[in-house]
Amino acid sequence: MKFIFATKNEGKLREIKAVLGDSFEIVSQKEAGIFGEADETGETFEENSKLKALYVMKKTGLPVLADDSGLEIDCMPGELGVHSARFMGHDTSYDIKNAEILKRLEGVPDEKRSARFVCCITAAIPVEGKESLILQAKETMEGQIGYKICGKGGFGYDPIFFLPQYGCTSAELTADEKNAISHRGKALRAMRKQLLDNFKEEV
Repeated sequence: MKFIFATKNEGKLREIKAVLGDSFEIVSQKEAGIFGEADETGETFEENSKLKALYVMKKTGLPVLADDSGLEIDCMPGELGVHSARFMGHDTSYDIKNAEILKRLEGVPDEKRSARFVCCITAAIPVEGKESLILQAKETMEGQIGYKICGKGGFGYDPIFFLPQYGCTSAELTADEKNAISHRGKALRAMRKQLLDNFKEEV
């Protein structure tokens, strides 16, 4: 079964193909010839993920997967979350965003640096003569904001997201290690199960 993945983020696309590639054919939004994007007007990860999936599905008439994800920092309530990509502006580099977060948390002790990555995956699947089928899976990865930028792997806020149980940031994990525990990896595996349960004969 073929899905378009509604993202322009190459890092996300690599993770998605690593988790779903054995079960489904995944093509990027760019490969499908869709260069616009949905307005992310939702107030939750679920709402924005669904908006993205339906936008591309209506453009193509094909099954679509979309992700909405972000970083929640408990001592910065409401500042990131669904607005994570837009924090300090869409065109601001993550090096600058990460440095600003570390600056904002200077002097904040470990117990108040709790944070989590959140990911919601939506599948929007056209069904002839009926409303499209919508499936969703949401997962988190708990950790805390570290004290410095560390690691060259991953992308986005990974270099400041510290995992105490591993003693490193998520940017210091290998791709396989990250996919095994990450918010996106867990959400993708939950979505894969739903899709296989619904479309066993088509896979």
